[in-house]
Amino acid sequence: MAGNVSAFCAEEYDEEIRRALPYYEEFYRQAIDVVQACQTGALVWLDVGCGTGKMAELAFETVKLKRFVCLDSSSEMIQLARARFASPCAEFQVADVREWDYDNEFDVVTAIQVNHYLQKEERRKSLQNCWKALKTGGVFISFENFAPNSRILQQLYLERWKTYQLRQGKDMEECERHIARYGKAYFPITLSEQLAAIKNCGFQEAELLWLSGMQAGFLGIK
Repeated sequence: MAGNVSAFCAEEYDEEIRRALPYYEEFYRQAIDVVQACQTGALVWLDVGCGTGKMAELAFETVKLKRFVCLDSSSEMIQLARARFASPCAEFQVADVREWDYDNEFDVVTAIQVNHYLQKEERRKSLQNCWKALKTGGVFISFENFAPNSRILQQLYLERWKTYQLRQGKDMEECERHIARYGKAYFPITLSEQLAAIKNCGFQEAELLWLSGMQAGFLGIK
């Protein structure tokens, strides 16, 4: 998954993603809430698919950090993230999310709107890398688009999603083009499949953290 595979270019991403995804800001608030509830002290944190650095921005504002690594396959995204932070504990790495290699280093690993771009075997590899990167007891938090359990539900949820985007000022052509990415530009799996995939990678706990529309948050504890 080299480069920026999202629907928006790096320079427009922060503005456009809010118009495309309901409750986008909530993804990050939920992640911070979990971290604050179960982790103490100065944290070592890896954000996989960091984009422009939204997760890092909120983490630096709310928790004590010893080290924060922003990792993304897009050099353009990393360039934007780097420009946001002057902290000496911030690190930046351009790497494919399937190929980076950390071992027992992090208290927290986050992956916000990342893994649904991967095919089944690639997703497994990414999740295994997240598990390996965490210390024992470390927390994995991911948010991604998921697949409804039937074709009927898929059509219903996609229609709701299109309506949201129209209300945000997008025109019909733009909305339909974005909705048409389902199953072509990204590859969602069901909630049960995602929880099983997390558990099968070795996590002691795997749980649904948050759900609305076609986006869901997942929690894993190593």
